[in-house]
Amino acid sequence: MDFFERKRTETGVSLNDVQKQAVLKTDGPLLVLACPGSGKTTTMIMRIGYMIAEKGIAPARIKPITFSKAAATDMRDRFTKLFPGLQPPAFSTIHSLALDIVRRHLDHMGIEWALIEGKTDQVPPKPVLLKRSFREVTGEDPTEDELKSVGTFASFVKNRLIPQEEWTGLKGPVERAGEILQKYEFHKRSRRRLQLLDFDDMLTIAEEALRTDPDLCMRMQDRFDYVITDESQDTSLAQHRIVEHLVRRHGNLCAVADDDQSIYTWRGADPQYLLDFRNHYPQAEVLMMETNYRSSSEIVQTAAGFIKRNKERYEKGMVPVNGSAGPVNLKRFHDRDEQVRYVIYELLAMENPGEAAVLFRNNSSSTAFVSELHRRGIPFYMKDADDRFFDHWVVEDLLNFMRLAYLPERKDLFARVALKMDLFISRSTVEAFVRSGPEGNVFDAFARSSANLSDDQRRKLAAYRSIYDGLKDRRPADIIRTVRDNLGYEASLKSRSEKFGYRIDTLTGMLDTLTVIAAPLRTMTAFAEKLSELKAAVSEAKRKPQEGAVTLSTFHSAKGLEFKQVFMVDLNEGTIPASEDLKDPEMMEEARRLFYVGMTRAKERLELINYSTDNGKDLTESRFISEVRGLQAIGRPEGEIPENPGKSVRKRTAVIPDPDAISDSGVLSPGVKVRHKVFGNGEVEELRGDRVLIRFAKQRKELDLGMCISKGLLEERG
Repeated sequence: MDFFERKRTETGVSLNDVQKQAVLKTDGPLLVLACPGSGKTTTMIMRIGYMIAEKGIAPARIKPITFSKAAATDMRDRFTKLFPGLQPPAFSTIHSLALDIVRRHLDHMGIEWALIEGKTDQVPPKPVLLKRSFREVTGEDPTEDELKSVGTFASFVKNRLIPQEEWTGLKGPVERAGEILQKYEFHKRSRRRLQLLDFDDMLTIAEEALRTDPDLCMRMQDRFDYVITDESQDTSLAQHRIVEHLVRRHGNLCAVADDDQSIYTWRGADPQYLLDFRNHYPQAEVLMMETNYRSSSEIVQTAAGFIKRNKERYEKGMVPVNGSAGPVNLKRFHDRDEQVRYVIYELLAMENPGEAAVLFRNNSSSTAFVSELHRRGIPFYMKDADDRFFDHWVVEDLLNFMRLAYLPERKDLFARVALKMDLFISRSTVEAFVRSGPEGNVFDAFARSSANLSDDQRRKLAAYRSIYDGLKDRRPADIIRTVRDNLGYEASLKSRSEKFGYRIDTLTGMLDTLTVIAAPLRTMTAFAEKLSELKAAVSEAKRKPQEGAVTLSTFHSAKGLEFKQVFMVDLNEGTIPASEDLKDPEMMEEARRLFYVGMTRAKERLELINYSTDNGKDLTESRFISEVRGLQAIGRPEGEIPENPGKSVRKRTAVIPDPDAISDSGVLSPGVKVRHKVFGNGEVEELRGDRVLIRFAKQRKELDLGMCISKGLLEERG
């Protein structure tokens, strides 16, 4: 019995012909291009097991390099299950390998060093040094967004191995970004006896050490006879070069990748390296794993046709194994609120929401869903939970605008928002007013204290005073719209985006989300309390996800995951592709790859969703939806996709109408006892137009009446 037959008998794992070739091709350079759902991890593990069990290669001579710690742990666990009697090799990330190289190199050089990321009790952490450098170059303190974007820029230039002297000539996310990074490097090396390093330095120093220290390079090459890299499409130039140094003597490299899923160029990944793989390894063999075991035939065929619009890619296909489960659904709603309601009620109708995911381009999109899920008691898990949304400066700005409505004499509040209106006043003028200006209503007092104001500025101050006089008693959603449009806040955001390199679609998306959260609330106090409550809910979802929780994730963080049902939301032009993507063909291709990653997470049901208006403005659906619609128009009619012989066909479970469900809203009135499919027994308290208020045992819910009737969610009980 050969290796493959034996493992099939022992474990039930059966490989196709291409997967077997990838296992058997152990010597020399090999590039395995694995489409989504093609079983690449299983193939890699089988390959390692074959090398150890059949070829007698010592585990310590094999170096599998993964993209993340979680991936390394997962692969080690899966190896142990498939090969319980074998010692696993040392699965690790490229950073941990680089750290080992750096430690050997710097210790040999007699250089003391310390990491400024992770636990840093004895040295200043990376954010402190970046903030200090930003302040020294610009004269201002950075916002959290600016600090994050400068840190990402630092990773980009180092992973691309761009010489430090060229940094100032690069277009950065903020003005003088290159100078800020040079100042940051100066601070890291300013200690006489201690060199401070960040994670990206691990890569650049390791690459330099292997390139310039022949003895160290030879010792590292002697450690491993075989190197396997996973997710190679997301590997940076620095990482590729480290691997090149390690395999130069024997050439035994297996790189597993999918160039169609390269979505991290913004932080230094270099997908072009894969396209040029044979330039670096002329004897390389390329295998294409094109069989998709994950998704329905419609999803596979649509996604495969969609990604072919990209030009910078290997020409390959994707073949479905599973049969039909219904077409990819394209849905367009009136506004964001209607989109959220639709997805929520679809989740309510599911037997197990834990099999579903809501995916989006920007993390801020999650907050509107968090608000509704939390309100309706549906458990959720955030793949990349980020409760920093609730501490973002945009949120703080809006709260300060609201606080000023209650406290119009507070000069400190006025100072926090005055520069966010279109008054075109200087920071120094506002600071002088705060220090020594007259008391009273801040709009009147500021006008009296500032002699250099123009007539136009004085007219605006009077108009803003008038607007503020009426804000206090208005609902929070109305206040947000007024701040955006009538007080010039959105115009201020656009100006700041142009100056500091923010993504304006992200910032305006946050305003949209805050408006959705505020919609059902009556007071500013309730709005502030709601934000605090949601922040705690997100933190809890990240810390301790409940069983059966629906997953909320960005497209980026969803890579590698799969779900029975996937809702891709906010698919409007300007969000995906973003406005910035439209300016650069390479960024457009990456945006299309990102969309493709989202599509290929779905097993049976895929819904692509957008909406037509936002805060009174017309929106255009993403061109990617138009491309999918075009593919469906020229494809086979529904039902004509042939099923693969010998394979079981997964079909979407039909929803059987509940004969006891209430089908006429006329039977509902205050006092009627009902049973809800999710929330259990309750009693109708009030009908409010298209909404119904029901008191359940532990909570009081305001539900969409039409959706309850159409989905059969309510039964009358005696």
